[in-house]
Amino acid sequence: MTPVRWLFMLPGMVWLGIFLVLPAVLILIMSFYERGLYGGVDWNFTLENFSRAAAPVFLQILATSVEIAGVTTLLCVLIGYPVALAVALAPPRQQAVFLVLIILPFLSNYLIRTYAWMVILQADGIVNSVLTTIGLVDAPLKLLYNKWAVVLGFVYASLPFMILSIYSALSRIDPSLFEASTDLGASPFNTFRRVTLPLSLAGAAAGSVFVFVLSIGNFITPQLLGGGKILMIGNAISDQFLTARDWPFGSALSLYLLAMMLVLLIGQAYLSRRGSGGI
Repeated sequence: MTPVRWLFMLPGMVWLGIFLVLPAVLILIMSFYERGLYGGVDWNFTLENFSRAAAPVFLQILATSVEIAGVTTLLCVLIGYPVALAVALAPPRQQAVFLVLIILPFLSNYLIRTYAWMVILQADGIVNSVLTTIGLVDAPLKLLYNKWAVVLGFVYASLPFMILSIYSALSRIDPSLFEASTDLGASPFNTFRRVTLPLSLAGAAAGSVFVFVLSIGNFITPQLLGGGKILMIGNAISDQFLTARDWPFGSALSLYLLAMMLVLLIGQAYLSRRGSGGI
């Protein structure tokens, strides 16, 4: 790599080093020490934080987090793929309009959007008002403060990432491949199954990593839409740092989450290389 390229990469590398690598190193260091008497860190080496993090209660929290994040990711793939395919097949001018509509929610604050869902899902909210008015239900449904409300909030917040990732992969497919498939007598379904889907799997994998990571570490949505009844690993980490002030133990929980994210990123990178013809 030429010195000029290194020079252009330097600002980004410095930014990542300060705001990504350095915090991760600090978390790694703190996880091997004890909590101070009044919070903070007491610099006495110990491995107890990791044994505590492996306790059944925290493993159950982690399992719940993986379940919710996994369901969110699956729903985003099932919803996002047809949308991304429709956008990719649309005329160029319409694609620009559709892409603007997809990213439009990002123009408002995430917290405000989450509060909006609370208004929509509450007992006297829009959904229950419509259902009771048309006579589908006799009493308001409990749509808020449960696991599915949290999943709904995650899907709404993460779906644009999935759509854009899949659309990016679909837009890079050479149209001549579809023409060749048709000329060889393949039906539209077989063309999708043998050409479109395999070549877009890398985009779906990238979107899945985005959605899963954003969901499993989120603590605002479970707190608001779950009413504090749905405890995820992000909530547990936040409580350790902000409430219990047990920074070493919170760091140990964070490392488990970081390790999981690293495995997902390695898997996504492998699928991307396979999709691009790498070895």
